[in-house]
Amino acid sequence: MPLDPKALGRALDEDLTLHSTLCRREAGAFQQAVKTGSDVVVACTQEKRLFGELGQQTEGAISPIRFVNIRETGGWSKDAKSAMPKLAALLAAAKLPEPEPVATVTYKSAGRLLLIGPLDEAERFAAVVGDALEVTIFSRGGSGAQERKYPVVGGRIESLTGWLGAFQLAWSQDNPIDLDLCTRCNACVAACPEQAIGLDYQVDLQACKSHRDCVKVCDVAGAIDFTRDAVAHSETFDLVLDLRRQPAFVQHAPPQGYFHLPPEQENGPRALDVVIKLRELVGEFEKPKFFTYKQKLCAHSRNEKIGCNACVDICSAEAISSDAARQQVKVNPNLCVGCGACTTVCPTGAMTYVYPRVNEQGAKMRTLVSTYERAGGSAPILLLHSQERGQAMVEELGRAARVGAGAGVPANVIPFPVWHVASTGIELWLSAVAQGASHVALLSTNEEAPQYLDALETQMQVAQAILEGLGYQGQHFSLLRSRSPADLDQDLQLLARRSGAVPRERARYAVSAEKRTTLELALDHLLEHAPRPVDSIALPVGSPLGNVLVDKDKCTLCMSCVGACPASALQDNPQAPQLRLVEKNCVQCGLCAKTCPEKAITLQPRLLLTPERKQPRVLNEMQPYGCVRCGKAFGTLKGVENMLAKLAGHSMFQGPALERLKMCGDCRVIDIYSAQDEARINDA
Repeated sequence: MPLDPKALGRALDEDLTLHSTLCRREAGAFQQAVKTGSDVVVACTQEKRLFGELGQQTEGAISPIRFVNIRETGGWSKDAKSAMPKLAALLAAAKLPEPEPVATVTYKSAGRLLLIGPLDEAERFAAVVGDALEVTIFSRGGSGAQERKYPVVGGRIESLTGWLGAFQLAWSQDNPIDLDLCTRCNACVAACPEQAIGLDYQVDLQACKSHRDCVKVCDVAGAIDFTRDAVAHSETFDLVLDLRRQPAFVQHAPPQGYFHLPPEQENGPRALDVVIKLRELVGEFEKPKFFTYKQKLCAHSRNEKIGCNACVDICSAEAISSDAARQQVKVNPNLCVGCGACTTVCPTGAMTYVYPRVNEQGAKMRTLVSTYERAGGSAPILLLHSQERGQAMVEELGRAARVGAGAGVPANVIPFPVWHVASTGIELWLSAVAQGASHVALLSTNEEAPQYLDALETQMQVAQAILEGLGYQGQHFSLLRSRSPADLDQDLQLLARRSGAVPRERARYAVSAEKRTTLELALDHLLEHAPRPVDSIALPVGSPLGNVLVDKDKCTLCMSCVGACPASALQDNPQAPQLRLVEKNCVQCGLCAKTCPEKAITLQPRLLLTPERKQPRVLNEMQPYGCVRCGKAFGTLKGVENMLAKLAGHSMFQGPALERLKMCGDCRVIDIYSAQDEARINDA
């Protein structure tokens, strides 16, 4: 498309010079720019490596260099002539400060590779990587080469756990032949009358008739011993290549450093990719620590009752588990792959995504939408996609559009790369709408775990219900399940026509790192400018917003729910027997309902929009029960009456003991020590 540097410059508040051959004839202009100290944005990613090298070789270069792709994302499409507002938005976002550094997780690998599978196949792969890695083969079958080049162990695998640089294999040696001592002379194979020993050098104990001819011919090597007890072994490895049909790790995202290559893939293109990756994984590696966890906000557990289990259930890497002893969740950063789904489903914000941080994502989102509108664009649609497969699919679509094989990315669809599409949730999506985005779409490729997509759809249903309840017409959220650039092309053409209504005034608040704070800011702005203000909106199950209903006939005001509530939504009243609710704080974790001994509590997903939502509201109150001696209130009438009814028939609560239950704590003690007609254990 023909670029208009003046129009782009007006949208970006700067003077721009158009360069069309910057990586070739106009490289001098780039070299001059990197000496100025100002940020340099190159609107092309094809020659990113070349520009990086050129910048390093330029004497006096001090400017930070950033890259953004405006060619495949907008310049090459059937809407290229009207894509200028989107290009301005992409350029403006590229100028934002680099994300702040985050904590890292370190892996150290010395190249100790465990190969699991048939001996012949394992030796074939070992021959390819054996020059770079220290190979150990674990095998229970297959005929290997006569020359033994690699250590071979066998038996029954008890467990395989760990991650890159720290895999722990536990196995039992349960076969009479010790593969480490075996010289592969084949004497036992020839001597066995039942042919119970094959070229895998393992004894088929079902076929063996205990002649022990094999033991006799193996006397020198001593590799065969039928009296040997099963010996437990344990060894540590840095990498694992599993050639069995069933993998050792069944979760969607296996640990880094583990590769599963079933028999049908051992001769395919993926085998080459696996071999290359294995050879590269020697040394010290770092990855971001993608999350922060604040235990005090967590609604997982109280008083040995499990409430919210959302992060544990959704994690595709099984990196999150319940820590029952500490009544919290435990995250293994070595297993975490950075999908961020745990932060999306966390109702309280106890789990927060930090790569990039939420406030940085919010700033980029606001920059994209505001610049697009300032440049004359209307009805902007944000397309969130992953930085790897999603980015590649968008770029493939752009190249196809260049040659007429597709329509390309529509002019009002703004690509927004994130580490993983599951890392954003309702608070960011609603903030985008409050800031002017008419639609937020998430691009799902073939890499996401199924539970992620279910969770995203649930979150979208909640967000859509809020907007519809407030009168914002149209569809505001969608999950695109595109499996190819052609699928994406069709989905985007339909998406470009989905324009939801937005507030009359754009929100200007900054997205906070606190999830509930951002959500409240978005709700307040959407309500303030709602086309149809209402008092409350019914929400789907799974909503992080809602009410608590109390059956007053069952409730005794024991206040167990108050002690269990992690969000201070349920409160007592120090001045009177009352159970109160601050609905704004409720996260619908269910701990109150599970803790209530009377089963008097149920949850009601909804969004209350009256001022009452932010104020304590009485759910239940009762007449206080006064001490029969001094008159001081120490409980509720219903609670004490229930206690008396339950204990009246107990042998320990007869006569004076039952009467003491009607007294406050002070009077009860006085009565015990002043009674003259009761025996004491210290009486002579």
